[in-house]
Amino acid sequence: MRKTTISFASLALILSAAPTWVGAASSPDSATPDEVIAKVHEAAKYLHDKGQAGFPDFNNNARWVWKDSYVFVFSCRDNKMIAHPLRPDLVGKPILQMEDEKGNRLFQKLCDAGDNTGGGWVEYWWTKPGEAKASRKISYTQRTEVSFQPDVRVGAGIYDETMSVEELNKMAHQALEPKKEAP
Repeated sequence: MRKTTISFASLALILSAAPTWVGAASSPDSATPDEVIAKVHEAAKYLHDKGQAGFPDFNNNARWVWKDSYVFVFSCRDNKMIAHPLRPDLVGKPILQMEDEKGNRLFQKLCDAGDNTGGGWVEYWWTKPGEAKASRKISYTQRTEVSFQPDVRVGAGIYDETMSVEELNKMAHQALEPKKEAP
């Protein structure tokens, strides 16, 4: 009887600690998919409203950089990076031929995902801010209309080893659905 009581007490202690272990995977310093979706929508609206004059704001504005994520702006039609707050060396450079360390043409995939209604998520390998080695990154991208430059895309991402692109696309489409009023 005593062994059973101790076993149940141990099991209860382990189970009560489980949420802590599960939560440890996502750090408070890591961007969440919901934050990325919201920031990309905000950036798309900002550029739609402000036009091309808003492009430089994405190169050095803390508004578009948070936790371990940031908003970047690019054009598929013009094959160039328009703004990137952490990699100014990419601004103005061709992007469609860029490959990650696994040979994925990441910007070609981002362009394809951005063509979907409501945008989409793409998986690739990119260096996380403050690290030297590439990590799995999943970015959400959306097309936006900007005066005199109709093919502008905004994107931001998360560094995550577990979430699937399908799961994230479902979240993105749910974020676009009109909210129903409670009865």
